Amino acid sequence: MTDKLFTPLQLGPYTLQHRVVLAPLTRMRADPDGNVPTALNAAYYAQRATPGGLLITEATPVSRQGHGHPCVPGIHTAAQVQGWRRVTDAVHARGGLIFMQLWHTGRVSHSSHQPGGAAPVGPSAVAAQGRTIDAHWQPVPYEVPRALEAAEMAPLVDTWAAAAANAVAAGFDGVEVHGANGYLLEQFLQSRSNRRTDAYGGSIANRCRLVLEVVDAVVAAVGRDRTGIRLSPWGVANDSGEDEPLPLYRHLVGELALRELAYLHLIEPRASGAGKADGVRDGQPSAAATFRPLWPTVLIDAGGFDRAGAIEAVASGRADAVAFGRWFIANPDLPHRLRVGAPLNPYHRPTFYGGGAAGYTDYPALASTAGAPA
Repeated sequence: MTDKLFTPLQLGPYTLQHRVVLAPLTRMRADPDGNVPTALNAAYYAQRATPGGLLITEATPVSRQGHGHPCVPGIHTAAQVQGWRRVTDAVHARGGLIFMQLWHTGRVSHSSHQPGGAAPVGPSAVAAQGRTIDAHWQPVPYEVPRALEAAEMAPLVDTWAAAAANAVAAGFDGVEVHGANGYLLEQFLQSRSNRRTDAYGGSIANRCRLVLEVVDAVVAAVGRDRTGIRLSPWGVANDSGEDEPLPLYRHLVGELALRELAYLHLIEPRASGAGKADGVRDGQPSAAATFRPLWPTVLIDAGGFDRAGAIEAVASGRADAVAFGRWFIANPDLPHRLRVGAPLNPYHRPTFYGGGAAGYTDYPALASTAGAPA
């Protein structure tokens, strides 16, 4: 009997041939001159493409203001669109599907990444606790952000719509709105970072307003069946975290469900460190089990999965697909390895961020099955 993880799934207008998804993974290997994807990036994604398999790109800033890390590829210039076209062409040549994750880092950026050295922006002038990486790859404390003014909200939403349109122009099959991991949209959602008293702060409905406006603008640009969203309801990454997340996220997921997006992508609370550690948080609730009853379309689950856990999550119906991060970094043929139960290459954390081919495109596929379909 075939495990459901390796059976087809309808996602928007696309038929996936299996349910093993590449999670969005920041790798910091774009050309620093203009944050443009390169041939190396195209090779990385092509290695992980399979016929009918879904890849989600690394988080990709929707504007210059949205950047917060060195050498991440954007989607707000013509050169970036052309660079990404090289990636999508390479993935499509192998029969794969690829969605772009749209990103704005908000208050966890740094002035060295901002136009004119301006302060990063956020919902309120509340600094995150901890450190980030500046444009010179140096660890620095988070800065106090400038609170976005009410008049800036509509133009901000427009940047997401423009980025989504650029992604389609670059050949992407769809886009994922990044509403997780302590970045700008989650900063608006959560009361610890949002102290506003206008229409974008205070009540749960007000704190959800920006996310829903962004989603609606992206849907208008590319269509609901080509739009997904990623959330981390119990997340603690980048000094995020809501004391009582269920009322907030039940409202948000309920509103998003009315939009009938292509998918909802959830990060399990056991693995909410946004790639900065290997540990898991034990005794946490299941995000997929909590929100499955509210969600009418595809639900992708992510965070701390192994083969057995992924097979069980899909078989139980909690999730329709499972996204893998670290194991997909180290195993370009991960769907095939999971299907046949083959051993996995270990990942090498020091090469996750920045650098060249080492730890990026040099992980081997199974010698006897290189290029085999998943």
